[in-house]
Amino acid sequence: MLIRVEIPIDAPGIDALLRRSFNGNGEADLVKDLREDGLLTLGVVATDDEGQVVGYAAFSPVAVEGEELQWVGLAPLAVDEAYRGQGLAKQLVYEGLDSLNEFGYAAVVTLGEPALYGRFGFVPAAQFDLRCAWPDTEVYFLIHPLADDALNGVSGLVEYHEHFNREF
Repeated sequence: MLIRVEIPIDAPGIDALLRRSFNGNGEADLVKDLREDGLLTLGVVATDDEGQVVGYAAFSPVAVEGEELQWVGLAPLAVDEAYRGQGLAKQLVYEGLDSLNEFGYAAVVTLGEPALYGRFGFVPAAQFDLRCAWPDTEVYFLIHPLADDALNGVSGLVEYHEHFNREF
């Protein structure tokens, strides 16, 4: 198993993994559109011994109340069914967080299961008076500060790119 930053040759494997993992085209099309528009801050892949993509985590820019603060959103996160339960999602997320921290990013937000993402160090964003645009997501909207001062004086609406507003 190799975990690394995605390279262009990984795109078809990422696309296939996302279509299998989410039983549809929404997440695969989202990543393709983000990549084509230069909005994929970081993509982390896990490949098996044959070089096939079996895990993926995407990170793209978000703004807070319209202001760019070097924050990114984690979405989607996918692990091939045959590799689930082996800690691969954790490795993908940690590799992404480490890389983003090295590049000077301040925080990562995600919309996901608190029990899963809590294990990766994410906490409810609502405790910092942060929210996302989608209704009834307060419990699922989470943040992982990377910089000590990431949350100083910051509150309000965290805005994802418009690509995230499509129907999935």
